[in-house]
Amino acid sequence: MAQNPTQKLTKAFIRNIYRPAKPNAHKGTQGHALLIGGSYGKIGSITLSAKAALHSGAGLVTAFIPQCGYDILQIAIPEVMVLTDVAQKHLSNITFELEPSSIGIGPGIGQEPAVEKAFSHFLDQVKAPLVIDADALNLLSKHPDWLGRLPKKSVLTPHPKELSRLIGEFGSDQQTQEAAMEFASTYNLILVMKGAPTQITDGDALFVNTTGNAALATAGSGDVLTGIITSLLAQGYEPLQAAQLGVYLHGLTADLALRETGTEAFVASDIIRYLGKAFLSLAKRPLPK
Repeated sequence: MAQNPTQKLTKAFIRNIYRPAKPNAHKGTQGHALLIGGSYGKIGSITLSAKAALHSGAGLVTAFIPQCGYDILQIAIPEVMVLTDVAQKHLSNITFELEPSSIGIGPGIGQEPAVEKAFSHFLDQVKAPLVIDADALNLLSKHPDWLGRLPKKSVLTPHPKELSRLIGEFGSDQQTQEAAMEFASTYNLILVMKGAPTQITDGDALFVNTTGNAALATAGSGDVLTGIITSLLAQGYEPLQAAQLGVYLHGLTADLALRETGTEAFVASDIIRYLGKAFLSLAKRPLPK
């Protein structure tokens, strides 16, 4: 594993990644993102992920959820297509005929035995670029032998507790960083370590985000990030670039909202609400009036 210096995700760095939609773009060229998750009482998680994917530029978004969430998704986000599992309250059989450009899995999914079995079967079938979050990460922690079954350059987005379950606990930030880089290198993954600041590694280098504030410490914030990164993957960004751009934009929304919401009133839906301004701030030329 190469020991490259830490790099900061600055506006200049991110502008070199960001690609505005082409003038002749249509929904078929902007990618199809599939978000998988939800369970009884946690349909809000996958709702936030799916809505974030739409507001991050994906041309099409489909949510795969248990039956109990069907009405919620159809009413909450009319732009999102919905597929349902055969089970009512949690996922049990993750099967679909569409061929998505990218997949995000985990928000609100739970860890019931049926979910665990369905996730294992899903890993045998998945081919699209993949983002893994929440209880899908915890299932991987329970079954570390499953890590070798992930598509190369899958993006994992753990918060600190989920990270410690994956790679272990260490006595210092430096030891944690080194272990995370080794983990990403061993399994050929992209690791997004959510925190203050969020850090990203592909095993070769460590990237530290420069946007965000305490407003992001709110329920659903990670679900939104999953939707953003999944959307960027669907649009053709390489996994590392999707993670870098997604994390930067996610944090930037909180910076842009701070004067209006403060840190206390800001909620995950506000991340989605400010995504447009965040994207516009990356434009190298002002839009015509």
